[in-house]
Amino acid sequence: MGVDVEHAHEGLDLTTTLHLGVRSVVANTHSSERVQESLSALSADDREVLDHLSAEDAMLIVHRGPSRGARFLLTATDSTLGRASDSDIFLDDVTVSRHHAKIISEGKGEFLLEDLDSLNGTYLNNDSVKRSILHSADEIQIGKFHMLFFGGNI
Repeated sequence: MGVDVEHAHEGLDLTTTLHLGVRSVVANTHSSERVQESLSALSADDREVLDHLSAEDAMLIVHRGPSRGARFLLTATDSTLGRASDSDIFLDDVTVSRHHAKIISEGKGEFLLEDLDSLNGTYLNNDSVKRSILHSADEIQIGKFHMLFFGGNI
């Protein structure tokens, strides 16, 4: 008898940073197929907002965890993510460090994700990262927050 992993997490409050066997598996590729799959999973409102992004901007959309559905606009400036009240993107949960990570704009619509020596780490497409280039449809996990990154040039 097999376990339906895709639906095993429904109704559960997952509180640990890693949920092995329950997390959705995000391929570590940057194909247009993966972008289209991620876009199709979004609400019509989210897709409309993404359609109007400037090529220089990007957006994070919380697709799993606390604040599901929240959208965060990333402009041509760097954005901090953390539990500190002065964070640009405030992620209110004990699984998130006060100064957890930042997203750095490199200009021309290019963004980097950088972990700020957080306790639980920063994950990009299920891999622990210290610093990495972001591509549309990448999944960023910080604590219990699972966010999809979309560049304005999708």
